[in-house]
Amino acid sequence: MTRLASVDALQDRLDQSMPTMAELCTSEDPDMFRSLLSRIGDKWTLLVIGVLGEERRRFTELSKVIPGISRRMLTVTLRALERDGLVSRTVYAEVPPRVEYELTALGRSLQLVALTLVDWVSEHQHTIAGNRRGFDDNARERSPQD
Repeated sequence: MTRLASVDALQDRLDQSMPTMAELCTSEDPDMFRSLLSRIGDKWTLLVIGVLGEERRRFTELSKVIPGISRRMLTVTLRALERDGLVSRTVYAEVPPRVEYELTALGRSLQLVALTLVDWVSEHQHTIAGNRRGFDDNARERSPQD
């Protein structure tokens, strides 16, 4: 399935029977719903999901490819993704030990959503940067001068 077809399929699903955000937030387990949104929406999760893609990667590869992530934060993120069943971790009995991470089927299903979000950001980032500059300029003009 091409990315465009995937986006169309996602839009069809949203148009047909997607409950409202208010309904989802108050569904059978609102704490779980909010914790999953928090996990997916954190600073590093979508980057890790996107970088893993269809291939296995070692920890050091991931840390080199994701700019700005600390070793500790990468460890915390990978453990959380493993706990949620989005990433699998394979340890090889070698000296030194080799550890590889890859997306599970569930993680790959999230990757489609992540790539859709990446496309949106790519398309709109310049407009948003301009909006931020305009807002900041107006805020400086409104603030009292010292």
